[in-house]
Amino acid sequence: MIRFEHVTKRYADGTTAVDDLSFEVAEGELVTLVGPSGCGKTTTMKMVNRLIEPTDGRIFLDGEDISTVDPVQLRRRIGYVIQQVGLFPHKTVLENTATVPHLLGVKKAAARERAAELLDLVGLDPKTYGSRYPEQLSGGQRQRVGVARALAADPPVLLMDEPFGAVDPVVRERLQNEFLRLQSQVRKTVLFVTHDIEEAVRLGDRIAVYGQGAIEQFDAPAAVLGAPATPYVADFVGADRGLKRLSVTPIEESDLEQPPVVHLDDPLPADIARWAVVLDGEDHLHGWISAEQARHGTGTVREHARRMEAWLPVGASLKQAFATMLQHDAGWIAVIDREERGRFLGVLTPARLHEALRRSIDADAQAVPRTEVTVESVSSR
Repeated sequence: MIRFEHVTKRYADGTTAVDDLSFEVAEGELVTLVGPSGCGKTTTMKMVNRLIEPTDGRIFLDGEDISTVDPVQLRRRIGYVIQQVGLFPHKTVLENTATVPHLLGVKKAAARERAAELLDLVGLDPKTYGSRYPEQLSGGQRQRVGVARALAADPPVLLMDEPFGAVDPVVRERLQNEFLRLQSQVRKTVLFVTHDIEEAVRLGDRIAVYGQGAIEQFDAPAAVLGAPATPYVADFVGADRGLKRLSVTPIEESDLEQPPVVHLDDPLPADIARWAVVLDGEDHLHGWISAEQARHGTGTVREHARRMEAWLPVGASLKQAFATMLQHDAGWIAVIDREERGRFLGVLTPARLHEALRRSIDADAQAVPRTEVTVESVSSR
């Protein structure tokens, strides 16, 4: 969808912002451009919509050389979200969101209908927020309006320049979650500029790590964290890159242990060593029961089962798993199927979490699936 071919931007004073840049972004892919201030990442993004013109090289959008396209028409085909949002203060939220469709000749009623749909999509009820003005919104709400406005003309490409950088960490995390949910629905081709490696790792399908005017590594987040291409990248992602990698390593069924299992209507078991997972008649997760309860209680499992608080769906990140263990002071978490509501798959223990992280790193290094990697078990030492 986006292709850079030997692109250079050199200013009149001799400063080279980007030097001989070549890379591609596939349709529907979210690529994060990350690096320190002044490294050329924003310049790269602004050359896509011709806010900055390259000195050398060519940029293609869906196979078309953008230098042959009228800049104004090009920009109307590309969504653009910036940190300061840039909403018109004299227009309502609904009017702001409908701006680009109006410019493209969409009738007022249709443009407002589209704007209302998008406000709802980004989590702002148009009946509540549509008639408000930007000054009446919080910073996070303004950012959501900015995203909705950028999507209003249904552009194939979305450019985002540190869009969540001006809000506090709690709101920023919520906006990131909301954007990931939104991207899973609309699947735009996105260039996302950030200086925060954790944000880049969390959001990007791939990451371009910038040095000074050049890309040092362009790869999947797990690969950047697990196998930095240069000492510069290793230093930039940090010594704690193993912890960061937890956020991009999903729980897989092969990571799970199979503990003792009982069902709600079973008689209390006398032979469990420490605890057992409790399932209903359709093997959906219900809770758990301790060995002490089973030995000293009477009746069926149903009368003694405890509620299960520590659980996640398969595919959730190892970081989420670790956080859930800490939140509930749990020595393990239950893992359920995403598709079949609540079907129990197994449990993830701290030892298995560690093994899963090690397998993920080794799998990337060997270019094989995680299931083909064998690591020494912590419990076997």
